[in-house]
Amino acid sequence: MDSGLVGAGKQLLHVDIYIDEHQPSRGILALLSRLRPNWKAQDIQMKTFTEGITNQLIGCYVGSLLEPGCVLVRLYGKMTELYVNRDHEVEMFQILHAHRCGPEIYCSFQNGICYEFVRGTVLDDKLLQQPSIYRLIAAEMGKIHSIQPKSGRPVKPVLWTKMSHFLKLVQSSVSSSPAGQWYIGSSADLQKVPSFKTLSQEMESLKRHLSEIDSPTVLCHNDLLTKNIIYNEKEGMVKFIDYEYADYNYQAFDIGNHFNEFAGVNDVNYDLYPSWELQRDWLTAYLESYKHSTGREVTVTEAEVTQLYIQVCKFSLASSFLWGLWAILQSRFSSIDFDFQRYATARLNFYFEKKEEYFGLAVN
Repeated sequence: MDSGLVGAGKQLLHVDIYIDEHQPSRGILALLSRLRPNWKAQDIQMKTFTEGITNQLIGCYVGSLLEPGCVLVRLYGKMTELYVNRDHEVEMFQILHAHRCGPEIYCSFQNGICYEFVRGTVLDDKLLQQPSIYRLIAAEMGKIHSIQPKSGRPVKPVLWTKMSHFLKLVQSSVSSSPAGQWYIGSSADLQKVPSFKTLSQEMESLKRHLSEIDSPTVLCHNDLLTKNIIYNEKEGMVKFIDYEYADYNYQAFDIGNHFNEFAGVNDVNYDLYPSWELQRDWLTAYLESYKHSTGREVTVTEAEVTQLYIQVCKFSLASSFLWGLWAILQSRFSSIDFDFQRYATARLNFYFEKKEEYFGLAVN
């Protein structure tokens, strides 16, 4: 049975199939018989992409991955429906595709979606430091940030809603000691995390401080780690993928979040955080693109770069805190083989380490 899901004014095909994450090929073949009826089952090849730490991603093709028509099948991670609005994700896919900033989405199914394969390679962490590439990323983000909400409706930044939702989920899922101390991990490897009271106070402190900063609300990716950036060297372009967290948010959050991702995911190393010189160059390329895409004078002043730099430093704190909460949740629910405990500790430690320094920066 198929039905339609409405998003961004266009109906999306919904195929009523559940795909087993442990043995996905049978379900995928049934799905492809609808999407690619001309493909013969015996000719279909599948490649599992292992970069993601939330979902499973499988590329399906006949002949070569580089030929048009290749389909990506994404199986949602365990319990991710707790903190990802899947209908909203579909709408973001359709909006970004309509503005030529993202791939076409083909269909949804019970536990995932299918969409167009974006040609290129997943960006390597080291390439983030390369000027010719980071300027492309900055320009692409500026273009996405310029996309206006349909019908000019007022939009609110999603940050505080998302953060308080994560915190409530953490409160209900993490075990605590009689003294109120929280722990994550197995009984053999318990990790101490800040108490609910401490985390609540920190969230209120962040909200109080950052709400005073005049950062525009724009359409953000909100999760721009290297594995969500596809680099096409031949065409000299980058595209962003995976819109689970895409939504309207503070401009400086999206940039600060991306800068945090320079530290990596598997082995978080904040020595790789971008220098002031790199950030200044990145932010200049971003502002040129953002101004051009919003139809304004493209000249960028040193004062504008400095102001945005300070805003980005401050909002990077919110990014560290948010993904720290997310990783605590993932350590509780995810079936993916990844050390979420260590990741949560790294993100929250960096937040506490930088808080005073970044809060102390004066905004013009």
